[in-house]
Amino acid sequence: MKNLFSKSLSRKRLAITFASFVVLAATLGFSYYEGSKYTVALTLNGQQKVMKTHANTVKDVLAQLDIPVNSKDYLSPSADARVKDNQKIVFKQARQVHIVQDHEKKTIWTTAGTVEELLKEQKIVLNEQDEISSRPQETIKNKMEISIKSALHLTLVDGGNEQQVWSTSATVADFLTQQGIKLNKFDRVEPSLSETVKKDDVINVIRVEKVTDVVEEPVQFAVITKKDESLEKGKETTVKEGRLGVISKEYEVILENGKEVSRKLIAEQSLREKLDKVVAVGTKELEFQVSRGAETGTEFYVNTTAYTAYCNGCSGRTASGLDLRANPNAKVIAVDPRVIPLGTKVYVEGYGYAIAADTGGAIKGHKIDVFFPTKTEAFRWGVRKVKIKILE
Repeated sequence: MKNLFSKSLSRKRLAITFASFVVLAATLGFSYYEGSKYTVALTLNGQQKVMKTHANTVKDVLAQLDIPVNSKDYLSPSADARVKDNQKIVFKQARQVHIVQDHEKKTIWTTAGTVEELLKEQKIVLNEQDEISSRPQETIKNKMEISIKSALHLTLVDGGNEQQVWSTSATVADFLTQQGIKLNKFDRVEPSLSETVKKDDVINVIRVEKVTDVVEEPVQFAVITKKDESLEKGKETTVKEGRLGVISKEYEVILENGKEVSRKLIAEQSLREKLDKVVAVGTKELEFQVSRGAETGTEFYVNTTAYTAYCNGCSGRTASGLDLRANPNAKVIAVDPRVIPLGTKVYVEGYGYAIAADTGGAIKGHKIDVFFPTKTEAFRWGVRKVKIKILE
């Protein structure tokens, strides 16, 4: 019995010893396996990661992490490089990006992390006034679309006021909207709203207004003359005073930038009728009027001019004392007394019967000055050569 117990104990010890050996061998084997791994520091799309691996190449390391490698991706060192302990691996996955710049679209692959990095990579320089659809610090995403509008220098003239502006608008209509400019019903824009905006264009907004202008205008009365035999010839008397009429005219006025460019009469109304003036004109002959006498006197030609009672330096009274202003219709000539004595009755061709009743500093020799009541008649006579006849 004792021997049987001893044998059983020995077999247990042997089993325990074998099991301990197996555990020890396994522990040593595991420790060796783990100890033989390489330590790798990875930077994956900017994220840090440390791992241990038995992979032989960089490509194998990424395969363990289920990371596919594309030819457009950034990988350092290369995919076929052998892995070493404390190996540093940098991987940036390329993303597809659509860039639309001034209506031209191109598709690129990039490993840039942000929009700002992408612009530097593509050598795209933006001015302060340019527009971009994404913020510079925005992270690049796959199949991302980035729209860039380059600003153009333009001259804006609004109602005559000029200013220099920058704009990313495609058409004139877009530009006006961007500038906050509202058009009224009749306003005009040059060039037209549908025109494409180009660098250094001048956009002219012409402010057009239609207004109504009502104007009161006088209507001139006529002067009606009536002969009056009771009045001395040359005198006039007002029988009935005249009165101006008044009409109201309504105009449609077009203003461009505040300045009138056209005016159209659209309505007219009489506010007050005119009253014509009536004047009595005397026809009674005066004593000093020259009567027609015998025409058997001397005839000769003289140079003539004309004057009035109100000419510069004139007193209105002749050298013989006749008041021409009181007798505007008198037939009088100014003469050189050495040729035609004062008081001589004459007949002047084109003027009629007259009396030599005046003299003048410029009247020398065969020259006379004929008298008229108005400047208009004197100017009409002008300077002319006529035949004169001395009456008996």
